[in-house]
Amino acid sequence: MNNEVWFRPLVWMDYRLAILFTVIIPIILVVWAFVQKAETIQRLLMIYWRVSSLLAITLYLTIGGFGVSFISGLMARILIPISLWFWVDLNDEIDYQPNSPLKLLFTSWRWATSVYCILGALAFIPFLVCAFSGSAIATPYCAVWSEAPLLFKDYFHANSKPAFLGFLGIVGLIIYVLYLTYFVLVKLGKQGRSATPH
Repeated sequence: MNNEVWFRPLVWMDYRLAILFTVIIPIILVVWAFVQKAETIQRLLMIYWRVSSLLAITLYLTIGGFGVSFISGLMARILIPISLWFWVDLNDEIDYQPNSPLKLLFTSWRWATSVYCILGALAFIPFLVCAFSGSAIATPYCAVWSEAPLLFKDYFHANSKPAFLGFLGIVGLIIYVLYLTYFVLVKLGKQGRSATPH
């Protein structure tokens, strides 16, 4: 543990907020939207889960000790707000829906998550140095970011080696980048800012 790092409590708080905003509340919203048959919210949440899977990939890259995890972590914080607000048709449909507790929670979560990700991305920029230096990633300044992921490994992958989990992260990142590239170069040109194919 790197107790000498003054911002260590902030890093752990960031992980706790990430679990709340990017995992727990979206799961509640998915279940609620499914029960309420709120198809528009369901569709936007499915898009969110696809994009936010980069956070899970980042977790495994961090466990494996790969510096690219700092880049993927920053990209996830940038892409998540974009995924939540990009779709003109879904935004309009949600706006036109009658007020309800589900709509209120969803809208509140969408704003809170966007603000959290944007502020987190700005705060994370100074740590990009960890991605480009093999010596820097071993310093307490960078290593503090691996404490929570390694604790996750101890709980859920106690019998797996970090190198193997990191390899899974690399495979996941390659698939993610290929899909994102396909979306930007092919689907975006056909569909524009519509989540529903024309």
